[in-house]
Amino acid sequence: MTKSSNIKEPHPPGDFAIWIIIYVELLTFALLFTGYAFSRRADVEVFNASQLLLSQTSGFINTLILITSSYFVVKAVQSIKDMTEQTAKSANSSAAKWLLSAIFLGFLFLVIKVFEFSHIFGMGIHLSTNTFFMFYLLLTLFHFMHVMLGLIILWNIYQKTKRVGYTVDDYSGMETGASYWHLVDLLWIILFPLIYIIR
Repeated sequence: MTKSSNIKEPHPPGDFAIWIIIYVELLTFALLFTGYAFSRRADVEVFNASQLLLSQTSGFINTLILITSSYFVVKAVQSIKDMTEQTAKSANSSAAKWLLSAIFLGFLFLVIKVFEFSHIFGMGIHLSTNTFFMFYLLLTLFHFMHVMLGLIILWNIYQKTKRVGYTVDDYSGMETGASYWHLVDLLWIILFPLIYIIR
């Protein structure tokens, strides 16, 4: 089987159902982001002062981590798409390595966030401290749960690659999981400047 025989009509990657989920998730976060923006306009001084208690460094590091992790997931999918029947085992093995690297980075993201949450809670800050921290905790904890779910999905995909479970004609499941992981990355790319940077 040659690469030319694998050409397919353009289509959104993964199952159709994941795009419904992605749409709903984007809509949910868009409403939260909008609520944050309007609340900030009503109390700019409190929001700016509260922002100073956050670590922009850890937020920036986590941004690089998720972007790199998404790149690794792209490489994993590409490993399968570029395979031939003669290289199915090596292609799955290559994809597994990329996925394991992505999973490690995703886990590292969670570890950094746990330290950040620990620092915030250690200062006695909670949902009712002020409007800024209400949105900060809602958005970041909600995103944190999405990262956890994304890692579970990536781990399941990784396990299938270890069984040489993907072929050049059947990798929709991997694309589905990858699409969800890219959603997690996209949401953080929006969340980071909105919560940590914009003043």
